[in-house]
Amino acid sequence: MTREEAVKKIIFAMDVKEFSDVQYWAELLSQHVGMFKVGKQLYTACGPAAVRMIQKCGGEVFLDLKYHDIPNTVAMAAVEAANLGVQLCDLHAMGGYEMMNKTMETLDKNFSGCTARPKVLAITVLTSSNEETLRGIGIDLPVPEMVVKLAKLAKSAGVDGVVASPQEVELIREACGKDFLVVTPGVRPSFASADDQKRIMTPAEAVKAGADYLVIGRPIAAAESPAAAAQKIVEEILLRD
Repeated sequence: MTREEAVKKIIFAMDVKEFSDVQYWAELLSQHVGMFKVGKQLYTACGPAAVRMIQKCGGEVFLDLKYHDIPNTVAMAAVEAANLGVQLCDLHAMGGYEMMNKTMETLDKNFSGCTARPKVLAITVLTSSNEETLRGIGIDLPVPEMVVKLAKLAKSAGVDGVVASPQEVELIREACGKDFLVVTPGVRPSFASADDQKRIMTPAEAVKAGADYLVIGRPIAAAESPAAAAQKIVEEILLRD
């Protein structure tokens, strides 16, 4: 793997709420990470302007709004995400087959031909969750089994990939194949604390397991030199062999 390929695997979680912070981080890190994740807090505070500012600074965007609603509503939301020119967007696999399939059919219909649509990811089990969390909402399956079940459902619905803990990457690869995208939060470099993530791996471990992208926020944002922290993560990825 080249250094450029390793850089492209890093998605920086831009967990901010001020528009000035968007420009700051986009300008600072656009050469050091492959993509920026815009989540619910930032998008609620700043809306599409946050996406456009990242793009203006040369960055690509993962719009992480985790759509979960009736099929037509999610499909239309995904079309608007595509219209923004983002590279990735996501929905909840627990929304079911019909919701996911309707979204993919609608995107393919609206963005056929030369117009690229974003890759769509399905959320499996959040990395802050464990088996006790699942039991609390009436799901008695072990976390790895539930993750694979949702990943297979997403693939059958035409979704491009999933968001899942790095600990389940190999299971997903076995069940869904090498061309199915896997994006992994819950990645913590060797120099960072676990924070509130429960199912974590280092960048090298996650990439070796087969992750396509690594979502990393606080280990970069909280570092004395965020750019240097991103470079250290690249070095860890390159050490996977």
